[in-house]
Amino acid sequence: MPSLRHTRRAPLLATAAVLLLPLAACGSSKETTDNGPRPTKKPTATVTPRPGDQKVTLLWKGEKRVYRVHTPPGYTRAGELPLVIALHPYPADGEAMAEISGLNAKADEENFLVAYPDGLNGGFNALICCGTEDDVGFIRTITKTLTRSWKADPERVYATGISNGGDMAYRLAVELPGTFAAIAPVSGGYLGTDAEKKTYVPRTPVSVMTFIGGLDEHYAAMDAGINTWQRRLSCEPDDRRQLKNGIKRTAATCRDGSEVVVHRLPRMGHSWPDGAGGSMSDPEAGINATDMMWRFFEKHTLDPSS
Repeated sequence: MPSLRHTRRAPLLATAAVLLLPLAACGSSKETTDNGPRPTKKPTATVTPRPGDQKVTLLWKGEKRVYRVHTPPGYTRAGELPLVIALHPYPADGEAMAEISGLNAKADEENFLVAYPDGLNGGFNALICCGTEDDVGFIRTITKTLTRSWKADPERVYATGISNGGDMAYRLAVELPGTFAAIAPVSGGYLGTDAEKKTYVPRTPVSVMTFIGGLDEHYAAMDAGINTWQRRLSCEPDDRRQLKNGIKRTAATCRDGSEVVVHRLPRMGHSWPDGAGGSMSDPEAGINATDMMWRFFEKHTLDPSS
């Protein structure tokens, strides 16, 4: 999420409000793992999938790019597991995202894969900031690698992220049709130059669960953004609840069959509700975003015919 205390303190970001459209994905010449270099014809990882954590490095459009993969205990490629792409704030990396979200522990408990891409120079080229790279293409490559080589289930691929990573989750939902069954942005928004265009909406159904804090200085923009998303997709409200700590939960079903669930937390700032650690975790938020988004993801499967 741009201009936040974690994402907007660099002076150059004042000029980053113009969204640079992603370039077409291209190949790479080499990738490495912790065990050394490995030549490849395509920008896909061919490391040996195994339980635990692996760091994968590849050359992407002339730049060294990194992502981390966490697999649960007992993982094998015999069965297809769901995949969550988790996107960090700016400036940060995938390790910080793992710490903030606690998704590794959740993956071990619920038996799914998590991938943590690193944005170049600490940020993703999302809807407002923070970079100029083809991060849409980079994440598309990661997703294809994990569904083909690691045998993640292509019908159960999800994205989440916080701040700049949350913005990026919205961009992926729109610009990678037929890839994500659902996204769960946290303290992130559907906003910026492209999001102002009426045609900038998903071409295939993508359900959304989001969490925005009333004390976040960008609450108004994020709130307006998710309202715009629902209006453009003709989403009809069908459930409103008041949770503890004054949290308001609304749910709506959209014309394309997708679902939108919004949590507005009046006492939370720019944070991850009940996160696992780090400065962006809010243990007093009143709800656990990681638990709630996983239950939401479990309900949604990509329709391969869409």
